[in-house]
Amino acid sequence: MTTLDGNDIETKREEILAYFQNCFRRYESLFELLGDEKAYYEKANPLRHPLIFYFGHTAVFFINKLELSKIIDHRIDPYLESIFAIGVDEMSWDDLDETNYNWPSISDTLAYRQKVFDLVSDLIITMPLTLPITWDSPWWVIMMGIEHENIHLETSSVLMRQLPIEYIKASYEFQPSLECGDHPQNIFIQVPRGKIFIGKSHQHDLYYGWDNEYGIHEADIPAFKASKFLVSNGEFLEFVNDDGYKKDIYWDKEALDWRNYTNASYPEFWVKTDDGYKLRTLIHEIPLPLNWPVEVNCLEANAFCKWLSEKSSQPISLPTEDEYYRMLEISKKTNDVNIANIDLLGSFSSTPVDKYKHGEFYDLIGNVWQWTKTPIYPFDTFKVHPAYDDFTVPTFDGKHNLIKGGSWISCGNLALPNSRYAFRRHFYQHAGFRYVVSGYNEHIQFGTYTKDKVVSEYCHFEWGENVLGVPNFPKNCIDIAAKYLKGRQTSRALDLGCAIGRSSFELAKIFDEVIGIDFSARFIQYAIELKTGGELHYSMPTEGELESLHEIRLSDFKLDKYAHKVTFWQGDACNLKSIYKNFDLIFAGNLIDRLYDPKRFLVSLSERVNKCGIFVLTSPYTWLEEHTPKDKWLGGFIKNGKAVKTLESIGEILGDKFKLLATHNVPFVIQETSRKHQYTISQMSIWERV
Repeated sequence: MTTLDGNDIETKREEILAYFQNCFRRYESLFELLGDEKAYYEKANPLRHPLIFYFGHTAVFFINKLELSKIIDHRIDPYLESIFAIGVDEMSWDDLDETNYNWPSISDTLAYRQKVFDLVSDLIITMPLTLPITWDSPWWVIMMGIEHENIHLETSSVLMRQLPIEYIKASYEFQPSLECGDHPQNIFIQVPRGKIFIGKSHQHDLYYGWDNEYGIHEADIPAFKASKFLVSNGEFLEFVNDDGYKKDIYWDKEALDWRNYTNASYPEFWVKTDDGYKLRTLIHEIPLPLNWPVEVNCLEANAFCKWLSEKSSQPISLPTEDEYYRMLEISKKTNDVNIANIDLLGSFSSTPVDKYKHGEFYDLIGNVWQWTKTPIYPFDTFKVHPAYDDFTVPTFDGKHNLIKGGSWISCGNLALPNSRYAFRRHFYQHAGFRYVVSGYNEHIQFGTYTKDKVVSEYCHFEWGENVLGVPNFPKNCIDIAAKYLKGRQTSRALDLGCAIGRSSFELAKIFDEVIGIDFSARFIQYAIELKTGGELHYSMPTEGELESLHEIRLSDFKLDKYAHKVTFWQGDACNLKSIYKNFDLIFAGNLIDRLYDPKRFLVSLSERVNKCGIFVLTSPYTWLEEHTPKDKWLGGFIKNGKAVKTLESIGEILGDKFKLLATHNVPFVIQETSRKHQYTISQMSIWERV
């Protein structure tokens, strides 16, 4: 992994170029294991896209982030970039999306990847570079794309292990370890009391980091005991043979629902045969190596701990993240990849749990990830990076547990001790666990009342009351639009720029199905939380450091009975997937002057709105170069001595496909503090698809 500092600009440039190209090509080499073209298009896991998506996604990620950060001003292939854009898979094991995508060919995807490779390589060679590279540097976005590729190197290898073995071809490069044997007896190591200090400063760090690593966290950890080794296949086999999967007492409700739904009776990567169990590695099925770490999800790990607690009469559980760092500290273990099975420098598989010693422990770093019982949460002073606001924020829901330590294929940022990755408890990685006996009470601040300033302002704008007495904007807009729906089909509606979802829920009073889409994952996360939980909590600044607390309840607005009709997705209005079509109404509230290519958005509407359907647009036409390049403004400038007005440009772009029915002036208020408000008048234009 390359560092972010140095004294020689050109040497650092060459170093980053080599790092990018190596990571990019290494990811492609992983896909050479797919010996059958069908392997790219078959879902290895019903909760994930097929592998062709991930093959294209990592390249598209570069283009999306570079364009969002205004490092480039053009796309390579808008169609592929819409198909491969957003990797938000279904989050729940029992909530599957069966939407069919028209996936591109392997050759087209490879050709696209090559274009991205050339573009990014050229940027690295030519873009001005100042050292050190910091959070605000355009080079941070380059590093972000590289580390994102490293993440998918690992997650794609997990999916390949879930494919039928006949889809995988042998490879000399990806051979697993041959060190197989009986497992060692696990024992406890005493960890003395001590303090931990984790987190880092936004000012500068030696290595690239994701948003959740920054901030401040410290804790005083009481003495506890922890298992010397990761739980091995042999140790976990005792739980399986004792019918641990069949005894409900070891499984809480979430785990029971998952176990009963999947009919799981042994770990995902075990293969049951007449002669016992085998283990599915990346390229082989081998006799179960009892001395390798077991790979399970968090629900299975918790069930094992409850079983072992009963057997040993001790309160055994997974460690917290804090306790993991305490173990790491007393082991005096830093990220020395030469003494760990990590970064692809060991084997292309797990290795025995008693091979890599770290102090009195083994495998504190590497081999497999280690589940903790800590749901991921933000450190104090956490903030999102503007180029990737959906990396961590959607996981701050209490349902994603942290994994620590990295695995044999963890590269780059994943191999660093301070990395923080989290998955839903039913998901699989190359992840196992160790256990502890501890009385530590972890204190986690999720922020019951969100303090995200932008989110709070939008919550209040959409759901709160304002002291100026102006009608609620999203409700008022939908009420006005409803007057033009008489005698029209009201089957499906699309709400673009839906934010926290008020307009989507209001549309659900009229339409049978409503899809809300917003570019911000933060907004979508809170909209989904409001739909599923029926309420939200947020705080608003009133004066100085003072704030007021607010609650949103769908039932208070009599919208709870319509919530089942609404679904929320993250998406780019200028580059929507082709599946978003056949709508009777599209509403774009105060969106168009925040788009990077508003004309492209308008041109696509005729393919998405049904004939006789309507398109409702509101905007104050506040054109700013920070959102829209000036050459793409639709109005607000002089051309050939004539003032260009936005509404006229919209009409010209929509052409003969739409007819203007009416315009309305709709005021709205955005509150910043109790005494500071922004009063704006938006123009609503209503267009009929002809």
